[in-house]
Amino acid sequence: MMPEILCIGSVLWDIIGRSSTSMRLGSDMPGRISRLPGGVAMNIAMTLRRFGMTPALLTAIGRDAEGDELLAACDRLGLVTDHVYRPDDLPTDRYMAVEGANGLIAAIADARSLEAAGDRILRPLSDGRLGTAAKPWGGPIALDGNLTEALLAAIAASPLLSAADLRVAPASPGKAGRLLPLLAHPSATLYVNLEEANILARSDASTAPEAAEALLACGAERVLVTDGSAPAADGRRGKGVIASAPPQVQVTRVTGAGDTFMAAHLVAERRGASRADALEQALRAAASYVSGDIGS
Repeated sequence: MMPEILCIGSVLWDIIGRSSTSMRLGSDMPGRISRLPGGVAMNIAMTLRRFGMTPALLTAIGRDAEGDELLAACDRLGLVTDHVYRPDDLPTDRYMAVEGANGLIAAIADARSLEAAGDRILRPLSDGRLGTAAKPWGGPIALDGNLTEALLAAIAASPLLSAADLRVAPASPGKAGRLLPLLAHPSATLYVNLEEANILARSDASTAPEAAEALLACGAERVLVTDGSAPAADGRRGKGVIASAPPQVQVTRVTGAGDTFMAAHLVAERRGASRADALEQALRAAASYVSGDIGS
């Protein structure tokens, strides 16, 4: 199956504990614990598939029992897994989070295998399966910040991705700095939250539009900045910054919300939506996601 878009980055098991009660450090509350396919690249791919696109995964999944189960789940979801790198000596990655009614309490991402795999996950872009240096992949690519800073810097300068429409998301505020090599890439659109934007721009903006302006001043070509329930912004070099407020909903989950926003925005633009319409559609999709049933 020929994919329409490549999702490069983390594909792992999400282990999420959710409580309908507000929590703080040290809280011990009743709730539900789920294990679901996750990771930034995986979350984006699943949303793209729900919107009718055919995404392929470029990632590392171990040859252990958890990896076999995860790959089977990807196949059932209709994702193209033909190009997944499967190392013999690395375990399948995992992410663990605790969420309360007041949002994310704490999380740990164990993406060591993806980081150790390095540029081996990109081989299909050079060996003819998805492209070559002479004829690079020319479609959209969703790229996540779980890759190492060295690999992201190599991607920024690589002819293998020179023709692609790059859509880039940090894995977390703690990894936002890894995206610096891609900040000024001429075909990159960065999707960040307010905290991540301030880290990248070394600014102290208090709103998404201010943060978008700061990133454009740092050389970014295009940025999408979200700020929870406050207005989000789309900034584009030469075309200024626009903003829109998300629908107000009751939040029951947060892990994966940013990935849903990014995927919905990409799909809207691929279908010809204007900047303003694409931003509003992405905000509605993210709001619908975070208001989902707590058991789902």
